[in-house]
Amino acid sequence: MASVIGKRVGGRTYYYLAHTGRVNGKPRITSQRYLGTAEDIAAALDGAAGSPDGTRHLAFGDVAAVWSTLERLQVRATIDEVLGSRTAKVSVGTYFALSVLHRATAPGTELAQWWADSAASRFVRPRIAAAAVRDEEFWRATRRLTRAQLERIEAAVSARVRDHLDDPTLLAVDVPNFATYAESETAVAAPAGLSTVVTRDGAIPLASTVYRREGAVPFGVAAEQLAARAAGPVTLVFETGQHAQLDLDDGRHFVGALPLGDYPELLARPASARRPVDPDRFAGVTALDTQAVVSGASRRVVLTHSAKLHAAQARGFAQALTSATRQLDGLALALEAGTNRRPREQVMTEIARITRVRWVDRVVSTRLTGVRPAELRLSWRVDENARARLDEEFFGKQLLVTDHDWPVADVITAYRARYHLDSTFRQLNGPFVAASAPRRYWTEHRIAVHSLVSVLATAVTHVMRQDADRAGLDLSVRELLDLLSRIGETVLRYPSTGGRPRTRRLLTCRDPVQQKLFDLFGLDAYAP
Repeated sequence: MASVIGKRVGGRTYYYLAHTGRVNGKPRITSQRYLGTAEDIAAALDGAAGSPDGTRHLAFGDVAAVWSTLERLQVRATIDEVLGSRTAKVSVGTYFALSVLHRATAPGTELAQWWADSAASRFVRPRIAAAAVRDEEFWRATRRLTRAQLERIEAAVSARVRDHLDDPTLLAVDVPNFATYAESETAVAAPAGLSTVVTRDGAIPLASTVYRREGAVPFGVAAEQLAARAAGPVTLVFETGQHAQLDLDDGRHFVGALPLGDYPELLARPASARRPVDPDRFAGVTALDTQAVVSGASRRVVLTHSAKLHAAQARGFAQALTSATRQLDGLALALEAGTNRRPREQVMTEIARITRVRWVDRVVSTRLTGVRPAELRLSWRVDENARARLDEEFFGKQLLVTDHDWPVADVITAYRARYHLDSTFRQLNGPFVAASAPRRYWTEHRIAVHSLVSVLATAVTHVMRQDADRAGLDLSVRELLDLLSRIGETVLRYPSTGGRPRTRRLLTCRDPVQQKLFDLFGLDAYAP
């Protein structure tokens, strides 16, 4: 039964819609809804409060999902436990968690601006004053952390991550283009690389070290040091050309790429020699599992072909070839006009520059006649047979070498870990990492702290990507966060009727995939 009841407070009457029912045989109020004062009710009936007079739109979906994962992994509590008790209003663990949340969802913004434009202030508990969520406050809170403390933080969070893993296999991966640090867009930049140990399943970082490119420790040495910190054997994952710098017979496991052009006999094998890898995990990928001589010994090699990569490379090559032939046409017309003053050697250098683009020089042949500058003439042609061989023998292919007896799908998964890492780091760091405002120099300590934040953000988002994959959603980190970011929170502000303005919060509509992610990450707990 419903009825309206009034409560007298401070000389004013406030009305409630009450629902009553019997509890243990006695009438009781089972629920009530606040209606407001008589003026509020009258305004609502007149329609005066039916339309808001302003709105705000806040980031919700990606922010809530990342925060949910941070809390599930107990990141801030773990960091505070490592560093000991803290009396500050905002603990170092909370600052790290907020910085990770910010870097994962809005890396190109100032911390304070992101906080104002997101719904995080509504559901992060305990509540944090806006004045405390600023870049300078984060740096103040972390300025005295030592490198040993940073490593202990990473190890403790990694232990939490490992509790959620099914596959304990570890990989050592080098990311030479981790970040480029600059004081401003016009200042001299300092490029940095990152060596890290990650999980094979999900490419989740567990231990890492950042380095300057000049005088860097060799990858093999860094891998040994990281393996000790990760407390487990690792498999080295290397890129094309790195195998010449490694000793493949030193007893360490490895998975790496080899230059395709060094193995023409494998490239010439027909497509019928390859077999589908795993239609669920690697749709459109086939592979030939065989042996070849690598670094003086017969080793297991896996020649893979991806239909998706093939199409992408074919499109890229077509664009490069079109650009090159247009430039050659322009150069040929300029020479034909007879006004050229450059010597033959300079024109030959220009031709080489035009055709030096990857694979273009394999299919384009040029002929420069004449001796004197004004007599030089250029002709060129595309060798269609060479173009067909390129499409058949190179596009879509990679050649991997390993000493493991893993299934082919696991070999490919291990090798692709670096691509997942590289993609995420580019997303988090952009083309360069500017010093925070007011401008501060990138000291070794600041680079170490920033690197840890980026690594933790990568770990958290890769855990999320792994969760989505297990739920049947094959998404990159970028795709995952993009879908979640489209779930926004709208704050409707209604005009005042004598008291404070009233607000109402709504979430944007969700498509089936977004709803699945909403449920997967438990976002209902953070909804308004």
